[in-house]
Amino acid sequence: MTHLPKFSAALVHPRHWLTWLGIGVLWLVVQLPYPVIYRLGCGLGRLAKLVMKRRVEIARRNLELCFPQMNDTEREKMVADNFESVGMGVMETGIAWFWSDRRMNKWMEVSGFEHVRNVQAQGRGILLIGVHFLTLEIGARMFGLNEPGIGVYRPNDNPLIDWLQTRGRMRSNKSMIDRKDLKGMIRALKGGEVVWYAPDHDYGPRASVFAPFFAVKQAASTSGTWMLARMSQACIVPFVPRRKPDGKGYELIMLEAECSPPLDDAETTAAWMNRVVERCIMMAPEQYMWLHRRFKTRPEGEPFLY
Repeated sequence: MTHLPKFSAALVHPRHWLTWLGIGVLWLVVQLPYPVIYRLGCGLGRLAKLVMKRRVEIARRNLELCFPQMNDTEREKMVADNFESVGMGVMETGIAWFWSDRRMNKWMEVSGFEHVRNVQAQGRGILLIGVHFLTLEIGARMFGLNEPGIGVYRPNDNPLIDWLQTRGRMRSNKSMIDRKDLKGMIRALKGGEVVWYAPDHDYGPRASVFAPFFAVKQAASTSGTWMLARMSQACIVPFVPRRKPDGKGYELIMLEAECSPPLDDAETTAAWMNRVVERCIMMAPEQYMWLHRRFKTRPEGEPFLY
């Protein structure tokens, strides 16, 4: 497994004091009653929408590309709701890292976990598909409370944040694997483990093939799903961590397992995987990470979309 960061005296160096202050504020805020956290998070998101002008443009552009049938009023409502979810995503990171198991269980409900148990009864590994919802951190914690697995992550450039996020995620995971460690993922899947994997972002031309994604006919889509599923023979199980409206908590929804995905080639698998991702997104579209430049990589000769 990936070598995980450990706490050291260097993390209390004065250059990290501002980060420690922010962490302390976040810890204090998530001790408040959840309905108060919900209102604060939505308010923070509305403020972020005023400040993060470029990200607002990217979110709006992604919605234009994916849903050309959406009118301007619907699109602006989606952008506004999405940025409230951005603010809540900050709060949910603190919740995921700092809340007790007891408090987590009070505010969450789980459905469809029999799909996971059925695969485990066969002794097969599970490639757990968790797309980039803004509820990503709390979703991983909710899943881990039911079945600790192995998280796939990108090490943070800030050593303090890297240590903290790893510490938070290890509360409900067995271990973590660097997203570049393909061999480590395959080894874990062959050993019957649950490996969390996000196939929905644009990871650049070297790791991608082009496949349809919503209304975009040529979207750079990771070839990693094809390699992992083909080499490990794992079952694919998508899940959706969805925030309930009006501060009522969360639901973790496990979708049915696919143990025979189409694996003819990377393009075929990517097109199928994108349809699975679309289904997940449409279960909570306002909570998806639309502010990522999903279509930054284009086929040769095609114009840049942002």
